[in-house]
Amino acid sequence: MAGSMRLVGDPDVWELRVYVGRDSEGRVRHVHRRFRGARRAAKRELARLVTEQEAAPTPVAEASSLWGPRTTVNDAITAWKANGWSDLSPNTASDYETVWTLHIEKSIGRRRIAALTPFDVEQFLRTLKDSGLSQERVRRIRAILHRACRLARKWSGNTLPNPITDTELPVWSLTEGSDEVRSPSVDEVKAILTVARTGDPRIAAFVRLVTATGLRRGEACALRWSDVDMDGQRIRVDKSVVIGRSGIQVKAPKTRASIRTIAVDGGTLDQLRTLRRRQDEIAGACGVTLGREAFIFSLEADGLEAPRPDSLSRTFARLRDKAGVASDIHLHSLRHFVATELDSVISESQKQARLGWSTVQMARHYTDSVSAEDQRAADHMGDLFGELGSRDGGGDQPVTKPMAS
Repeated sequence: MAGSMRLVGDPDVWELRVYVGRDSEGRVRHVHRRFRGARRAAKRELARLVTEQEAAPTPVAEASSLWGPRTTVNDAITAWKANGWSDLSPNTASDYETVWTLHIEKSIGRRRIAALTPFDVEQFLRTLKDSGLSQERVRRIRAILHRACRLARKWSGNTLPNPITDTELPVWSLTEGSDEVRSPSVDEVKAILTVARTGDPRIAAFVRLVTATGLRRGEACALRWSDVDMDGQRIRVDKSVVIGRSGIQVKAPKTRASIRTIAVDGGTLDQLRTLRRRQDEIAGACGVTLGREAFIFSLEADGLEAPRPDSLSRTFARLRDKAGVASDIHLHSLRHFVATELDSVISESQKQARLGWSTVQMARHYTDSVSAEDQRAADHMGDLFGELGSRDGGGDQPVTKPMAS
């Protein structure tokens, strides 16, 4: 342990200083003493202090001053990331990281939480809207800020405020809002399937399966050959592929309701059989075996690595463009297509089970209005008005309803 001494004031007054380590923020700490006497006596006293400090128990580190007036939004998010993000799905954690890096870290993230006001936050959110961000993205940014500041408040023993609590989002008009996902028409889906069949059997089978079943892309990517019951015409869905910071991960699906067994039509199974024969040929040529645990849509000869969902989305976009289908149709649009087409075929609860939703209300969210049904509704209302007119003699004369006595 190091010590030093220097004269201060009178020739016989010394300042003795002994290094005792660093505090919780990395700052150097010393013990200081004033000593009056000759140089030799001062040296002996310094040596005694050094020995005393070396023999003393290690001092308890000072409590971190992270949660105080100088705490920034970035400090709160960093602490949350280290103490909570591991519980999130890899997709969610990756999305939070992206949102933080792009929209928070170099702007409001540098602000001190204690000095941040609801006005400041709402002004920031409006700036994001004016920059062209969608309502959903701005809502996500606010949610991340709110959670981080709420945790900072808790970890500070309620000494820090949460300036996000009383803030409101800007208002998007109908023309400013982002377009909802559109369900493709039957003709559009047929065009995409036709183009897919002329190319890679793996892609053709993937698009056909998603179109026929409404599987989420991650669920389809996680399917193994052991999940397919060719004789029973069923598939088992109990995993999903996500892309995290460490790469491809196979995990439990979105919700408990997503674990399900569903029926598959004969045409889709025929394409899966064709794909299996093709993959067996490739595996044999490469000197490997395609086992039951191989991923159905893997790019590897042995099928042991799951495909990337984002890669299949890009492939689907190329097929869509080649088929001449509008660019507002995405891979996820096929899930909306299935929900819409099944609306008049099976019950809401059965559709919920087939598509793996937690609640029946999700069926309404994913179901686009069907033009034939909408026309029947209009005709029904028109018939009501026409019937009233004919009862009272028709023509343009107003109908007078008798008053109750």
